[in-house]
Amino acid sequence: MALFGNAHTINPATAQQDYARLLGQGEQIHAAYQLIRDSILFTDRRLILVDKQGITGKKTEYHSIPYRSITHFAVETAGTFDLDAELKIWLSGASVPIQKTFTKGVDIYEVQAILTQFAAR
Repeated sequence: MALFGNAHTINPATAQQDYARLLGQGEQIHAAYQLIRDSILFTDRRLILVDKQGITGKKTEYHSIPYRSITHFAVETAGTFDLDAELKIWLSGASVPIQKTFTKGVDIYEVQAILTQFAAR
């Protein structure tokens, strides 16, 4: 499930308000990133992928991935000529990883640290 476009950081408090209807009682967003139309939310309970569909983007699919489903992940840092960093997440039962592309302005090490903190539980 690859989403195209580059991600940038969203203020977690703003994401908390924007996506409040998706969250369980007491669930907190710790980090959020915006792709062109889609979003990636790291909560204290799960990873949420918000996939806007169609030309207008009015139809939206929400993927809720419990951290315990993540078998492993990899980050590829931005290089000299390749300015984007990539995140790949493998889920149990899936042979193909979820791939996300982040702009150079996003700290991919922060993304890795968030996944390490929550996926290790």
